[in-house]
Amino acid sequence: MIDCPILAVHLPNVKPSDASRQIARRAWWLFAALWLVYNSNGREISSYDSQPTKFAAIELVLDHTLTLDWWVKAAPDFGQRPAFQLDRQGHYRSAYSIVPSIEAAGVAWLLDAAHAVDLRAPLSSALVAVLTASLLTAAAVVLVFLAVARTSGAGIGLVVAIGLGLGTNLWPMASRTLWQLETVSAGLALAMHAWLRPSRALSPGRLILGAAGLTLAGAARPQIAPMIAIVAAGVIVRLGWKRAMPALVFIGASAAALVGCQWHWFGDWLGPTTALQAQNLKAHAVVSTVSSTPWIGALGLLFSPNRGLVVFSPIALFAIGALPALWCREFANGERWWTAAAIAQFAGYACYSMWWGGHTYGPRYLVDILVPLAPAAAAGAAWAGERSWRRALGWAALAVSIAIAATGAFCYPNDRWNNDPDVDLNHARLWDWRDWQVARAWREGPSPQNFSLFTTSGYRQPPGR
Repeated sequence: MIDCPILAVHLPNVKPSDASRQIARRAWWLFAALWLVYNSNGREISSYDSQPTKFAAIELVLDHTLTLDWWVKAAPDFGQRPAFQLDRQGHYRSAYSIVPSIEAAGVAWLLDAAHAVDLRAPLSSALVAVLTASLLTAAAVVLVFLAVARTSGAGIGLVVAIGLGLGTNLWPMASRTLWQLETVSAGLALAMHAWLRPSRALSPGRLILGAAGLTLAGAARPQIAPMIAIVAAGVIVRLGWKRAMPALVFIGASAAALVGCQWHWFGDWLGPTTALQAQNLKAHAVVSTVSSTPWIGALGLLFSPNRGLVVFSPIALFAIGALPALWCREFANGERWWTAAAIAQFAGYACYSMWWGGHTYGPRYLVDILVPLAPAAAAGAAWAGERSWRRALGWAALAVSIAIAATGAFCYPNDRWNNDPDVDLNHARLWDWRDWQVARAWREGPSPQNFSLFTTSGYRQPPGR
């Protein structure tokens, strides 16, 4: 058996009860700090794709429906957008998962019940979107912190949480509107918190909690099915079919319910996904959904100057570099399965012909694998802590990562990089270091929409209905 000293992490010499209280206090402080940072730009960073999700949340509270007919009537141009799809009954619905809409409806209901906002006011839907996304994203990071702190120590857990929460696209993308990224991250983090522990500690309650997390993530983005399948397979291997069966039944029943809804509304078990893909081929200037050159997608997802994970989050190098170490000896908490899930999902996105994710800031699709990479990030953080030069390199990578993420939060899309010229039609721009998206964002400066939500007037002026 090969020894892996970089993974040796020692817990503080304190009583377990005291350590648990310290970790709990850190978790609450971390949650509050992240939520404040995420909302410090005071605006929603939206796109065409995210709008129907937040509108459906408003409809669910006000009219107890997830249809978008009123919004299309008020703004007929919405009906021409692929994100707004007609169902079999002739109603407009979001082309994307209803799960983030249901989550956001809870936030909207609280705001409405407290008479804090008029949900038909111009800025209310944006406020609901950013509050929901930032709460879910901050919760995801805290759950990862708790999982890593339990397995690798509170210090390592805090470093991983800061890198994940502030040094990646969780800040400028996932926390800023309802992209489904926030729900995927929260669901996977809940599953990791429940299942990243020794097999003997996986009680029936924790198994169901982890299954609920995987179900939440998968229902928000069915494309992450490879990750869900691998993590679930890990539980089967670790516990056996009999003990794992309740969790598998929970996941299967939830998937069947989602498929049933899609079939009822759109007559297709994939919902409007098939129609969206057909429209995307033309919009992204590709001829097939599956790429004939997946190695280009793999390189682009990691190293493209305008979409690469390593370029936008250099801190990710420590997680990527630690991947081999996670396979050199046995682990008691199922770390290997999370790593395998991240690798499989990465391979799937590399095979996708539109791997760059359309108009976005940095690596949009790889946000999905950030939480599963947390055990590898913990190993990388432990390795970096063993030498002073490694620590210096690690802090430098973290500082650069945070600066780039903050640039996206405060400047994107004022850089107009995606549109000038359209990257979906000019794919060579993805590899152009002379027109680096981050540098253009620095040149163009902060978005004029910053702090637009720091006002009450936008919540008290309902449009005519």
